[in-house]
Amino acid sequence: MNVERWDGTRVRERAGELAELLADAVAGGASVGFLAPLGRTEAAAWWRERADATAAGRLAVWAAVDATGRVTGTVSLAYPDKPNSRHRAELVKLMVHRTARGQGLGRRLLTTAEQAAAATGITLLHLDTETGSPAELLYRSAGWTRAGVIPDYALSPAGELRPTTLYFKRLQG
Repeated sequence: MNVERWDGTRVRERAGELAELLADAVAGGASVGFLAPLGRTEAAAWWRERADATAAGRLAVWAAVDATGRVTGTVSLAYPDKPNSRHRAELVKLMVHRTARGQGLGRRLLTTAEQAAAATGITLLHLDTETGSPAELLYRSAGWTRAGVIPDYALSPAGELRPTTLYFKRLQG
């Protein structure tokens, strides 16, 4: 399994494959900002918009690609545009295809993003995840600190209001 950083061109070229991963995550109940069912066309359009942000340097995207060339996971870092916050980034859209789970890929993607952030001078990462989700176990076991819970933060893919838990992690450069 290769984990590769993709530029805006690669994200745009492979938006369809990334869309399949996103649709799988939503179908599996992951709270990643979309309601079920998520169509491939809508998911691909969303990824193409991310390609522009990646090309502009506002987003860094990594993709996990298996031996057959299939995209099985992804993670991104979103960089703020304000001068007083250039030391931090938000970890977003950590997703692993349901057929690739349980093999350490989520941790590998998380570690890749953390190491890349530290290498570029980022000293603080933050994220939010659905309270009670399996992702919380990953973040806690990787040394992330729980900052708090916001009730009724977002709709689950099934349309139910769910709380989110905020996490942060300080990085060593």
